[in-house]
Amino acid sequence: MDLEELLNKPGEWLKGKGPDSHIIVSSRIRLARNIKGFVFPNKMDLKQSQEAFEQIQKAQAKSSILRSFNFLKMEEFSTLDKELLLERHLVSQEHITTSQGKALLLRKDEVCSIMINEEDHLRIQVIKSGFDLYDTWEIASKIEAEFAKNLDFAFSGSIGYLTSCPTNVGTGIRASCMLHLPGLIMTKRINRILELVAKLSFTTRGFFGEGTQAIGNFFQVSNQITLGLSESEILSNLAGVIKQLKSQEMEAREYMVSKYKLSMEDRIWRALGTLKSSRLIASNETLSHLSLLRLGMDLGIIRGLDTELINNLFIIIQPAHLQKIYKKKLSHQERDSIRATLLREKLEKISI
Repeated sequence: MDLEELLNKPGEWLKGKGPDSHIIVSSRIRLARNIKGFVFPNKMDLKQSQEAFEQIQKAQAKSSILRSFNFLKMEEFSTLDKELLLERHLVSQEHITTSQGKALLLRKDEVCSIMINEEDHLRIQVIKSGFDLYDTWEIASKIEAEFAKNLDFAFSGSIGYLTSCPTNVGTGIRASCMLHLPGLIMTKRINRILELVAKLSFTTRGFFGEGTQAIGNFFQVSNQITLGLSESEILSNLAGVIKQLKSQEMEAREYMVSKYKLSMEDRIWRALGTLKSSRLIASNETLSHLSLLRLGMDLGIIRGLDTELINNLFIIIQPAHLQKIYKKKLSHQERDSIRATLLREKLEKISI
C-alpha cells in the first residue's frame, strides 16, 4: 500500500457525520490481546517476535474479513511515513519508535487499524465519527473474534485477558471519545469538570493521545478501569460521562452566545481572517484558529464551510503530512510557510 493514498481522502472518523459530531468528534475502541505461550513483545527476542508475527499473518490469511486489510511492515517505512501514520491516529508513538518485528493491519477506510507487536501482540483499534461507542465496539469485537478462530489468547479464568501493562488486564478494552470543548475553555469551567471526570476513574488526554496536551480545545476521555467490569459496563459508564460533558459544553456555548455574542463573533471571524491571510503560521496556532472556525460553524456564525474539510485540516497541516504532500523534507520555517499557503488555498472561497 502506498501511504500517499491516505493523503487523498480523510479517514472515516474525520467526516463529521456521526451522532453529536459537532461536539463528539469520534469514538474509539482499543482491544489488547496476547498469544498464549509467547512472552510479551518487550521481552521477545528476534526469533520469538518472528514466530508471533507469522502466527498473526496466518490468522489473517485464513479470515475473509481480515484478508481485505493491508499488511504493512513497519521496518519498510521511512521515519516520515511512520510519523504520517501517527498523525492520522493509526499507530502509537511506541509502535514507531522501534520497527523490528512490528506491523500494521489497516482497513482502507481507516476505521480499523491493528498494531502487531506493539506493547501487546495485538492492539485492535476501531475509530468512528461522532458518538457511536456501541457500533464501534461491535466492529472491534467482530475483528477480535476473527483472530480468535485461529489464535489462542492468553487468558486467566480469574482475572481475564493478560496484557503487558497491568492497567489493561481483564477486558483489555480502552474506550474513548474525542470531544471539542471550546465553550468550557472560554467559560473557564474545564479544569473543575476534568477533575470530576478523574474522580470517576476516567482519564483525559490531548488530541494525539497518551502523553499529549489538549490543543485546539480537543480532549480525549477514556476509561481507566479494565478489571472487574464487563465491556458493556465500561461502555455504559463512559457513555454517561460523555453525555454529561456534551450537556455541559452546550450550556457553556449557550451562555457565551447570550452574554458575549459580539465578542465571540469577533474572535471567530478574526481566526478565519488570520488563516486566510497568514504567510507564516505554526501548527499549534493553526489548531487554535481551526477550533474557533469549527465553533463558528456549529453556532451558525460562519456558513459555507464543510465540517469534513475543517476536520481534515486538523490532520493535514501536521509536519509529516505537509512533507508528504509537497514531496520533500521541509525546515521549520518552510513548513510554516507551506502550511499558510495550504490554508489560504483551502479557505479561499469563504468570504469575510
